[in-house]
Amino acid sequence: MTHPSFNADCPCCAPRSGPSRRQFLCTTAAGAVAAPAIAASLIGPAEAAPKPARAGRPILLRGGCVLSLDKAVGDFEKADVLIEGSKISAVRPNIIAANATVVDASNCIVMPGFVDTHRHMWQGFLRNVLPDGSLMDYVQLVQRKFGANYTPEDNYAANLLTAVGCIDVGVTTVLDWSHIHNSPEHTDASIKGLQESGVRAAFAYGTPQTATGNWKEAPKHKYPGDIARLRKQYFNSDDQLMTLFLASPLGTPEEVIGIWKTARDVGARITIHCGTGPIGRSGFLEKLHKVEPLKSDTTYVHCCELNDTEWKLIKDSGGTVSIAGYVEMLMGHGNPPTQRAIDFGVRPSLSVDVETTVPTDFFTQMRTILSLQKSQAWVKQAAGDKTAPFLKARDVLEFATIEGARANGLDKKVGTLTPGKEADIIMLRTDRLNVMPMNNAVGAVVTSMGPQNVDTVFIGGKVMKRNGQLVGVDMKRITKIGQEAQARAYKAAGVENKRL
Repeated sequence: MTHPSFNADCPCCAPRSGPSRRQFLCTTAAGAVAAPAIAASLIGPAEAAPKPARAGRPILLRGGCVLSLDKAVGDFEKADVLIEGSKISAVRPNIIAANATVVDASNCIVMPGFVDTHRHMWQGFLRNVLPDGSLMDYVQLVQRKFGANYTPEDNYAANLLTAVGCIDVGVTTVLDWSHIHNSPEHTDASIKGLQESGVRAAFAYGTPQTATGNWKEAPKHKYPGDIARLRKQYFNSDDQLMTLFLASPLGTPEEVIGIWKTARDVGARITIHCGTGPIGRSGFLEKLHKVEPLKSDTTYVHCCELNDTEWKLIKDSGGTVSIAGYVEMLMGHGNPPTQRAIDFGVRPSLSVDVETTVPTDFFTQMRTILSLQKSQAWVKQAAGDKTAPFLKARDVLEFATIEGARANGLDKKVGTLTPGKEADIIMLRTDRLNVMPMNNAVGAVVTSMGPQNVDTVFIGGKVMKRNGQLVGVDMKRITKIGQEAQARAYKAAGVENKRL
């Protein structure tokens, strides 16, 4: 007999036996046994946003290697995770929940879903269009040709396709850096695509695209003022899968601060590209700070060419950083600034950026950052700097989860397996040839795993993928609308679709 929810003070809910030392050796981190569920305050539902499932029996993930990534909870070589409604209610060995649906998590690593802090999701059906392209190639082809001619239907198809792709590879939360709002109809279609997918999304409302690159020339745009309508129509609750951001363009400091005020007036966080390429050395953040001090509600993307003063401003203001290491090296943004961030006491988050050039999964992002930083540290040590630090695989895994949640303003909801947080959980198979037999859980995730290891995905307690297959997804329909949008976009842009 057990209570519907876990109660640490009740004998019938207590563990059968305390965790052994071996159960804490899943990684090098060890922590306390999970605390009881934390009550979370709920605000009224949004008018037009789907909510995570709350009904039904509890779900017990039994016998997995659990990486909670919460130091207070700890990691376990073998433990259980109990999901009640949309939330995690317990993380510890030997949970008794007689009325729960049991999911066998043996041969799996159970951990928080990955959190992407910067992805241009409107490019979903343009995947791989520029495998060798530079940043300027991307601007000319993707933004000024394709983007300038997008229809609302294209926005919808791309966002749905990208979001479902995120879920498939274990990215449960993604920030849609959405600079494709050629009209309010484009905006509504983008949001609809995210909603239908079931992904947890931070929707960053951005500028339109035009053939000249001057977003102000778009005839039907209502940026940034339309963000007030979005707040009222789609984002009037904190108890939903989608949250509101503003994706900021560059401009004069006065223009940018004015746009940011529009976001802050409706309580939206802000995300902005900076420190990219030679133009990124202009000291832009210093100039912004002189007009109005930087604040903690802002995420700075790329940051490859920022100077010391700008890094200190980010740190002192409490701002967050998103690094897209793979694309930054490929397209000429500059060296990914992982070490620079760490030197200034900033723990960055990770992002995919553009699927036109970059794979959709986070395993690639983690390996890129880890290998590059270690390579740079080895070079420093060879030059005599014996204090050059090395990132550990655990650091990079935290960048991909809890630091991402923090940058997206969602660290109280997701990013760790903490009782009381939303049940955004992935199960990664350890009995596949690329990792078996497993010797170190964190090492397996960061250095060896790939999308093929993503067995099960929960978002807000709802099963989105199980036994390696997406749940409730009509792939024939998604394929059809993706192909139709692709053909429509190529025709409108006047670009020939050469596949070889």
